[in-house]
Amino acid sequence: MKAAVGDRIDILRHDEHGVFRDGVVVEVPNPAGDPPYYVRWSDNGHISLFFPGPDARVTHYAGHPAPG
Repeated sequence: MKAAVGDRIDILRHDEHGVFRDGVVVEVPNPAGDPPYYVRWSDNGHISLFFPGPDARVTHYAGHPAPG
């Protein structure tokens, strides 16, 4: 998984009912776009360091090409 600033992170539910949590990548410490990422979560506005698991999906921001 690779991401860039502005990309959206979705954490998917395990029961096939859509998105459990979502946010926007605000910082990518690794220049190659590899995790972890700093994400601003839409439910509370907090920024946290995020290590994506198998239930995470990245949607690349249309304003730039996908990293990598």
